[in-house]
Amino acid sequence: MSRRLWLVKSEPSEFSWADLWASPGRRTCWDGVRNYQARNFMRDGMRVGDGVLFAHSRTDPPAVVGVAEVCREAYPDPTQFDPADPHFDAKSERDAPRWVMVDIRAREAFPSPVSLTEIRANSKLARMALVQRGQRLSVQPVTPAQWREVLRMGGLDAHA
Repeated sequence: MSRRLWLVKSEPSEFSWADLWASPGRRTCWDGVRNYQARNFMRDGMRVGDGVLFAHSRTDPPAVVGVAEVCREAYPDPTQFDPADPHFDAKSERDAPRWVMVDIRAREAFPSPVSLTEIRANSKLARMALVQRGQRLSVQPVTPAQWREVLRMGGLDAHA
């Protein structure tokens, strides 16, 4: 099976590309996801080696800023069990965890971040999940053609 491609979004005030780049091994866990569809993408779809576009949301401008890869497949998110954590879920049970996370590793920053406005203006990206009305998922699939186009727009080789 060939690798799959994804886009993850994070608010820079919570966790930014710079934070990922500065993390030990340029690696972090992608925790705190509390949407079932996004969880299912991580649990059922994301595999080690999959490509990840890293996007900043709720910033001016929202933009795709770098390329990462999945470096650990889904495993239970411990924040769901911690009452002191904002992602605590009282209904989640340790023997049947409701929420998972994956680990990602930064690979390369975009020479030129690709803004959401630029993505919306590109007819080749009209069907990208990121630009669909009501789409707010923090984890979403990307097609190979969309991947190549976003990388081209950001000044990276399509194989990054």
